[in-house]
Amino acid sequence: MSTAVPEPGSKDAVTTHAAAGPDVDVVAIAPDPEVAAGIITETPLEDVFDAGTTAQAQEIISRYPMSRSALLPMLHLVQSVQGYVSQEGIAFCAKQLDLSDAEVSAVATFYTMYKRKPCGEHLVSVCTNTLCAAMGGDAIYKRLQTHLGSEEEPLGHNETAGTPNEPGSITLEHAECLAACDLAPVIQVNYEYFDNQTEDKAVALVDALQAGKKPAPTRGAPLSSFKGAELQLAGFFPEDERQYRADVDGPSQAVETLRGAKLAQDRGWVAPVAQDVPLPAVPSKDGEKK
Repeated sequence: MSTAVPEPGSKDAVTTHAAAGPDVDVVAIAPDPEVAAGIITETPLEDVFDAGTTAQAQEIISRYPMSRSALLPMLHLVQSVQGYVSQEGIAFCAKQLDLSDAEVSAVATFYTMYKRKPCGEHLVSVCTNTLCAAMGGDAIYKRLQTHLGSEEEPLGHNETAGTPNEPGSITLEHAECLAACDLAPVIQVNYEYFDNQTEDKAVALVDALQAGKKPAPTRGAPLSSFKGAELQLAGFFPEDERQYRADVDGPSQAVETLRGAKLAQDRGWVAPVAQDVPLPAVPSKDGEKK
């Protein structure tokens, strides 16, 4: 008995390929350049990224001895304009950095922080890694899926409730470890932490975001929009000194985070000093140990 598409094992397949999933950039394959010209409709870069964005791109590039090293913050800059990395965004980065579109795409599709379809005003990331999951992260994620969607059609990973980029819209994602196991389960909104969450607290949080409010994170900078956070990740901060200091100097640690260090200090515990230990002899190619 044959299989519909190739599968591990000895069975023959009806076709020699598996159908592509939805998250791909290939639209079609054309036999010649004249036909290919009509496959993708491109918006002129100057209509998407204005002179101000180009100046910011050049400022980013000036920070690095090799221009291609600026690609990661450049992709964040693109997201601060469009709310995701579009084909125009990839072409913009390639043009500014003298790279090919393929080189930029290889990076943009490798990291989950670069979104391939428009995000909501807020990106809500629910940690579903081991400890957060065991402490309720999985239940929180499922509750938000149905709360932002419905029982019949729960909101999926990287899907948006509302119109992307519009006020009150929310993109939901389940995230790998958010590096806050001591405060599990945790949620991030535009990469700011909301610790020690419950299902009800998470629902109240997204309700507030949809209503246009900006709840204060447990720690870190005051909440901004997804695009605002992306601009800061690109390296551009508020010019107002007071706001800048509030963003940069927001509390980053919690009582739980420092509890072990304080306990060690109170009890006089110190880590043992590492001792230099000679490396064991290993045989050389001629069989002698050296």
